[in-house]
Amino acid sequence: MGHYENFRAAIYCTAQTLSAIDGRRLEREWEFLEKYVGVDKVYLETFRNGTLVPEGQIRMIRDFFQSHGVETAGGITAVTPDLSEEDGKRQRLFSTFCYSNKGMRDKLKEVAEYTAGLFNSFILDDFFFTSCTCEDCIRERGNRSWSEFRAEKMREVSENLVIGPAKRINPEVKITIKYPNWRESWHETGYIPEIQRKLFDFIYTGTETRNTAHTDQHLPRYLSYSLMRYMENVAPGRNGGGWFDTYSCWPMDCYLEQAYLTAFSRPEEITLFQWGDLFENRLVTPLSVQLSKIDRILNEAGNPVGTPVYLPFGSCGENHLEDHLGMQGAALEPVPDFPWEAPVIFLTAAAFADREIMEKLERYLMQGGTAVVTSGFVREAPEEKWKRLSSIRLTGRKLSAERFQITDDPAGYYEGKEPVQFDELQFCNNASWSFLNAGTGDSHSSILLMDTFGRGKLFTLAVPDVFADLSRIPVPAMDMVRRVLTSGRIYISGRNVSIFTYDNGVFVLYCYAGGDSVPEDITVHLLENAEGRADGQAYELEALKDGRRISLTKRICRHEGWTDLEMTAQIRVLPGEFAAFRVIR
Repeated sequence: MGHYENFRAAIYCTAQTLSAIDGRRLEREWEFLEKYVGVDKVYLETFRNGTLVPEGQIRMIRDFFQSHGVETAGGITAVTPDLSEEDGKRQRLFSTFCYSNKGMRDKLKEVAEYTAGLFNSFILDDFFFTSCTCEDCIRERGNRSWSEFRAEKMREVSENLVIGPAKRINPEVKITIKYPNWRESWHETGYIPEIQRKLFDFIYTGTETRNTAHTDQHLPRYLSYSLMRYMENVAPGRNGGGWFDTYSCWPMDCYLEQAYLTAFSRPEEITLFQWGDLFENRLVTPLSVQLSKIDRILNEAGNPVGTPVYLPFGSCGENHLEDHLGMQGAALEPVPDFPWEAPVIFLTAAAFADREIMEKLERYLMQGGTAVVTSGFVREAPEEKWKRLSSIRLTGRKLSAERFQITDDPAGYYEGKEPVQFDELQFCNNASWSFLNAGTGDSHSSILLMDTFGRGKLFTLAVPDVFADLSRIPVPAMDMVRRVLTSGRIYISGRNVSIFTYDNGVFVLYCYAGGDSVPEDITVHLLENAEGRADGQAYELEALKDGRRISLTKRICRHEGWTDLEMTAQIRVLPGEFAAFRVIR
């Protein structure tokens, strides 16, 4: 494939960088990036914010890369300055196009035709949206919502201003639409992957998470993995890759983690943005070494698997809760379609973008599935439909928890370091069964309960008001949450550690780096249904790095409603480091 066996390494080059570069500078910067990244492909942008790179300049740069054995493709970023005096009335964030404006529509069509004449493939950077609220857009919108208006507008723009014109110039051209990292807001601005996946040849995924605490988006770092997996499920085999940048990435691990988690998702390609910011940037100097290590792991790994998280198209609600759980050891797989065949599913408030979600949940439980739903899901559920499934109600009060109790563990009381606040759940004892209580003093309530329905099980999880506070819940208490979320029959005990699981028994552990990070001694738990059994098969873990074997300790774990044969092993993971293992039977 190139420098790596399991993915290509690509770099995006903006129009401003390409317009200013000459052959001598290009050679010098190429030598640096080839050494520290290993460049298999470049995207050469023709247009951004009014800069159109001249054809002769593009051809010179394209020929340079092709002479070095590097694949080339085009790129377009749909932002523009005002094209006329009247454009001052437009209400455009980030200078994105107003697609009710003829001049701007003509400009995008012209750029698409120009780019298709130079390349057999090109990508649309993630400004291919509209949030304009000018008088023209308001008039065109009529009685529709903004999301309805923009969805139809961007479908029409995709077909008539990009795809159609480009393919008339170059019938062979392949066009990719890149989606940004703000999935929960796509439909409000005209991103419609359920339609655009059928229009464009490929899709692409923004995996930038940067420094979570010091950027305006506050994206959990697990998103660099989970959004890639979601988009692979949106368009299987046509998610071209993951793309991240260097901005607001301090300390260095914030940048490298984007690369690691993107790579763990098994992408076809990893794209670094952008050439002009990468030259002599210390953030990129470890990349070729680290990506080579991950490449060797992926040689041994199968396809990523995890418990499905149902995120219908156009959904929002309890945004990124799944990512916070992913950072606390739950192996998850976001999907846009209801996962009927999965043994365990996870539903947040976002699931109510599907108007039939309650009927689907009831049918899923009847056929024997296990569903884990959140307190946010309960809040959104129609009362009469929810009553069919559970006695649980939200009281409207808050529960402040400093102590956590595992109900079927006589020694299962654990003190937290700081209070964690939840919505209080009320339920009918012995109609619904509590597995995990939380509270303070003499006041406790359940935060994890089970109901049975048909042949299935329904777990309700009260989530903290601040999702990041999941890391403050004592590890043994969080183990109960991880256990019920486990569909692959493996989970880990630890704090701020992710597990990435694959369908051939390989898994990868990664410990997040931060200001208060320390080495984590985690426990790997392998589970098998053990009804009526006193023993099970012998298992070991094999470290992929050096082949060493780790023995597992076996015990029978009994909980109300199920019994597991549990096998455990202790592993130390270091902040900013990843380690891969194979389960040996």
